[in-house]
Amino acid sequence: MQSLPSAPSLAACACHPEQSRGRRHPQERAPTRSEFQRDRDRIVHSTAFRRLVYKTQVFLNHEGDLFRTRLTHSIEVAQLGRSIARSLRLNEDLVEAVSLAHDLGHTPFGHAGQDALNDCMKDYGGFEHNLQSLRVVDTLEERYPDYDGLNLTFETREGILKHCSRRNAELMEQREPGGIGWRFLHGGQPSLEAQLCNLADEIAYNAHDVDDGVRSGLIRIEQLCDVPLFERYRLQALAAFPHLQAPCEQRRLLNETIRRMLSDQVYDVIAATSRALAAHAPASVDDVRRQPAMVAFTPAMRAESLQLKQFLFRELYRHEQVMHTMGLAQQVVHELFALYFAKPVEMPAAQAAQAMGGDEMKRARVVSDFIAGMTDRYAVREHERLTGKRLLAT
Repeated sequence: MQSLPSAPSLAACACHPEQSRGRRHPQERAPTRSEFQRDRDRIVHSTAFRRLVYKTQVFLNHEGDLFRTRLTHSIEVAQLGRSIARSLRLNEDLVEAVSLAHDLGHTPFGHAGQDALNDCMKDYGGFEHNLQSLRVVDTLEERYPDYDGLNLTFETREGILKHCSRRNAELMEQREPGGIGWRFLHGGQPSLEAQLCNLADEIAYNAHDVDDGVRSGLIRIEQLCDVPLFERYRLQALAAFPHLQAPCEQRRLLNETIRRMLSDQVYDVIAATSRALAAHAPASVDDVRRQPAMVAFTPAMRAESLQLKQFLFRELYRHEQVMHTMGLAQQVVHELFALYFAKPVEMPAAQAAQAMGGDEMKRARVVSDFIAGMTDRYAVREHERLTGKRLLAT
């Protein structure tokens, strides 16, 4: 039997697991897994990861069985990221770990839930799902007897924290001098693997939101013909498979168009990043952190990707039906926060004890953590239990 080709050796500027900056709580290395493989496995077995299957991407969980959730989105990001990482000789395991963890802190009800919770927390430090993802892996997961969180490597945590306010970076720097908050205060970039996950996230949600938008009936393929990035690959698909013009073949046409669009975006990132790496010639991951961002689209693809994003924002994310549902979702979050803050005993015993054992700032953060960890359907059921109102189906 012919053997499969082995994985390419890592580039000098990639993150090498044996050179990791380590974990906050030192541990002996695993005998059969690299440090980043170990991170990935801890993420996959976490409670927060399992909850993603019932958290909204665009459409609420009850609106259809085939729409993306935060879990399927994360898996698609990991697949795209690994494909690109392999060609660039970056660390696939680190890319996978960051991709699978990047949305662990997302609220129920997608960005509507995040916006509502941020509004509730405006007097208590605010809420941002990206920072919450880090909080989940650093503090909130309870899997190990001698520390909180998952105790992930610096490199995985660096990739999870894509952006951060100066205030939050300063607080992190106080707790962890020279840690992952440092670059937000002094400039610089994260690893190439972290940069790649950020771009793979964008590629994935643009493509699958087109698919889900058409599947939902809220946008039509005919509308997408005005979007150059989509239309180019639709015409290519029809040229290669003329029978896809038939009305009964529109699902195949959409799938083939998106497949071609994804493939070309992957090739575009590989080509543009390869040129940037050749120009800057980073010799190590520390060199990468001192250089400008290098994982990117070409300017032409960046412009077309932006046009697609603007189309989705206008025609899907701001669609009357989506906005109505998200308005109800925000009401659920606002009312849950007010109820738990006023009466912490309505939360489970552990959260209630934490909330009642501190000042208002501590109470608000405990309530925020509890709500952020909810799935869509749990939030709806809790809201109905506490208010007697059923605003959304489950």
